[in-house]
Amino acid sequence: MPRLAALAIASLLIGFILPIRAATAGTVAAPSAVAAAQAQPVDPQVQAEAPVPVPVPTPESTRHYQTGNILWIVSTLWGFFVPGLILFTGFSARLRDAAKRTGRYWYFTLVIYFTLFTLLTSLLDLPLEYYATFVRPHAYGLSSQLFGKWLQDELIGLGLGLAVGALVLWIPYLLLKKSPRRWWFYTWLASIPIMVFLALVEPIWVEPLFNHFGPMQDKALETQILDLAHRAGIEGANVYEVNKSVDTNELNAYATGIGGTKRIVLWDTIIKQFTPDELLMVMGHEMGHYVLNHVWKGLAFASALLLLGLWLLHRVSGWALRRFSALTGVTELSDVASMPLLILLSGVLLFIFQPVGNAYSRHLEHEADRFGLEITHSNHACGTAFTKFVQHDLAYPTPGLLYVLWRSDHPPLGERIQFCNSYHPWTEGKPGEYEQYFQPVNPPAH
Repeated sequence: MPRLAALAIASLLIGFILPIRAATAGTVAAPSAVAAAQAQPVDPQVQAEAPVPVPVPTPESTRHYQTGNILWIVSTLWGFFVPGLILFTGFSARLRDAAKRTGRYWYFTLVIYFTLFTLLTSLLDLPLEYYATFVRPHAYGLSSQLFGKWLQDELIGLGLGLAVGALVLWIPYLLLKKSPRRWWFYTWLASIPIMVFLALVEPIWVEPLFNHFGPMQDKALETQILDLAHRAGIEGANVYEVNKSVDTNELNAYATGIGGTKRIVLWDTIIKQFTPDELLMVMGHEMGHYVLNHVWKGLAFASALLLLGLWLLHRVSGWALRRFSALTGVTELSDVASMPLLILLSGVLLFIFQPVGNAYSRHLEHEADRFGLEITHSNHACGTAFTKFVQHDLAYPTPGLLYVLWRSDHPPLGERIQFCNSYHPWTEGKPGEYEQYFQPVNPPAH
């Protein structure tokens, strides 16, 4: 059975490096056609209502897409290999013994082991991490980050991981000791308030550690965004501009936080590249996440998957302990030396469930696209905005099926551009799906 599972995973991974099928005729616009169209004088009103062609991938974006798939395969296999190596060589058991001699007490043993394990795996991951997050983005012109800033961000991330682990890791291991049969359920119950807490504090405590968040510099644009927020029924909206140009040339905006920490964030890179209409369309999309309660829905969906995953982890880990205890030196799941086993099995389960999580995320993103179109009626600006994502981020507009299933938590940009062109029920006198959420057009005084 394990061999069949490994063969299935290997077959899926190989599928990512197969040649890319050519886009079907009529789906994407040839560069010559686009250039010719841009060269012709066009009435601004006609242009503002014209469909936006899906751009054909450039040789550079195709290369970025293909090498990105290879990098993803290598990273996935490496993520399985490292904890397996530490576990099956017996090194995890030796690391536990060293932590016991130093820590003596159970909690300190746990923290010392976790710290040593994290530092070891971070060191083993460093070459791949450096290539994937620093060398490769610079090679494609997607990064402006200096090495010192990259190293600083890596160290901050490592420190946060160690701190959070020291604070919460004792919970599942204590439950494993006290309730070997039902630890998975009690761990799930304990994880829910932790996930909510992290979603609450991440925007105000974590993200500012990496970049500077400040008010919008363009006050006229900020006024337009706040007017749109009022129309979406969002009062007291917080809109922030983040200085991401010190790290990247890519474009992004997002909604984050819950309750009093919810906010809409625009990277300064997107503000420089997008027109006001394109930015308002993007803001309408992000406001859709708020109004349609996507953060809470996402937490609920993640919690349901986590419950199933923990139950499967409980069932599979028992078999793995019995099968490999002589090799690993680990006989109980409550033994801290079981950590690489739990990480390895969790990684396999995450790989299996990834298409489900991605499909739900794409559904939420599609809903937000629809919301943004309905509140702005800016079909052309919607299409040109996604076209700029293709051009500036080297995004591949028409990825293959396996890529969509395992790597896309947003709909492919080609599909989104086509939706921008085709969705306009208001032109036919039909109501939109989310009109009940919209407030009167006249905004309050600022």
